[in-house]
Amino acid sequence: MPVTDVAIDKIKDMIISGELAPGDRLPKEAELAQRLGLSRSSLREAVKALCLIRVLDVRQGDGTYVTSLEPNLLLDAMTFVVDFHRDDTVLDFLAVRRILEPAATALAALHMSDDDITELGALLGELEDSPTVEALVANDLQFHRKIADGSGNPVLCSLLDSLSGPTARARIWRGLTQEGAVAKTREQHTAIYEAIAAREPELARSWATVHVAGVEQWLRNALGTADDPTVPDPEAEPAAEAS
Repeated sequence: MPVTDVAIDKIKDMIISGELAPGDRLPKEAELAQRLGLSRSSLREAVKALCLIRVLDVRQGDGTYVTSLEPNLLLDAMTFVVDFHRDDTVLDFLAVRRILEPAATALAALHMSDDDITELGALLGELEDSPTVEALVANDLQFHRKIADGSGNPVLCSLLDSLSGPTARARIWRGLTQEGAVAKTREQHTAIYEAIAAREPELARSWATVHVAGVEQWLRNALGTADDPTVPDPEAEPAAEAS
């Protein structure tokens, strides 16, 4: 195993074992290298790598610290990786979002506070009648991020947030090329909000599934890929089925 990987594993073990806790400062470089039986250069490379994935934080003139290790911080690195994927692999990320987002929406119907539901409804009225694509995408991201946060599960929220890179681009393409996208987005957002406000988790789940499936099916058509039988019909009406 490369010496840098060995160094990473040893620092990781110190954190997992509790020897280093979130917010703790690491021993000085020379002391830590000697304690772990590593060269200072390999230790330095390990620290750089762990900084990139937000496990460690080097503060100039102060030292190296373990970060908070909160899910949103650690999963932020995933967003960086996601943005490198090609346009055709966006479908894979949308498929994952189609699994996770309805679950988060159902949880939000159970756990979101009344005040947050009021704020979610206010977002619906913030768009102008003829919004720019940029405004539509920004409002869409904010709407879904608030729902994910309302799920009460910070890991689920962070995972969905990390998928927003490619899916945001898909929304932009959709807004630029698909007639009626703005009206359809408004209608589906309203249906999702009303289901959450009514504390109807399964209805909220159904509308969220239809909403994400619409983006996914549009992108399949745009890329000329075959239909996926696992993608629900985005034109389906879930309200009667779930009621």
